[in-house]
Amino acid sequence: MEPLPETEEALDEYLEEDDADLRATLLDLGRRAVSLVPTCVGLSLGLVEDDLTFTLVATSSEVALIDAAQYLDGGPCVEVANGEATLDLDTADLLDEGRWTAFARTSAAHGVRSTLSLPVLHDGRLIGGINLYAAAPGAFAGLHDALAVALGASAAGAVADADLGFDTRARAVATPVVMAEARSIEVAVGMLAARHGTDVHTARSMLESAAARAGVSIVQAAQVVDDLRSAGA
Repeated sequence: MEPLPETEEALDEYLEEDDADLRATLLDLGRRAVSLVPTCVGLSLGLVEDDLTFTLVATSSEVALIDAAQYLDGGPCVEVANGEATLDLDTADLLDEGRWTAFARTSAAHGVRSTLSLPVLHDGRLIGGINLYAAAPGAFAGLHDALAVALGASAAGAVADADLGFDTRARAVATPVVMAEARSIEVAVGMLAARHGTDVHTARSMLESAAARAGVSIVQAAQVVDDLRSAGA
């Protein structure tokens, strides 16, 4: 797995100079994951701070969009951040169960058939999580321990050493600059307000927060919402 150009741009924009090693760590984690799970198509390394989960880095924009769906409507990385154990899931089963519909539909739309979320510990404290995405069902079965050993220490060091300030990211993704984009955001805000039974101000905050936490633009997060509407979710 290699970062797409969009991911490279995001890393350049959001990471401080002191975080230069994070890019290399991400690539190393991706290579290790693929060596154990050949059908692994994506990885995100998240951090837990103030009871929130952020996507620190992801190997592709598609993975970041899947993470955004989790922040909008729940998902395994959020559960891991809340202290849950390792979660190994097939997206088809999630769709059948009606659990985490946004996450399941977005994953399926991007060719993901199974996911694995592993907690990242540092000195015994939960500081983040690794989210793995594979193109085959059951891709991670029987490999939890091996993946935890192969990825855990490096991920823990990267998260612990990273600059955790997300003000720059939040500012970068919060303001649309094109009228057409502004319209798509307003539509998404309306749909979120109806879906969650809340006011538009709260719904806009949800959309902006999900975008910032996943490392995608607010327009991309709005597209996730629209895709779910089109799919009947």
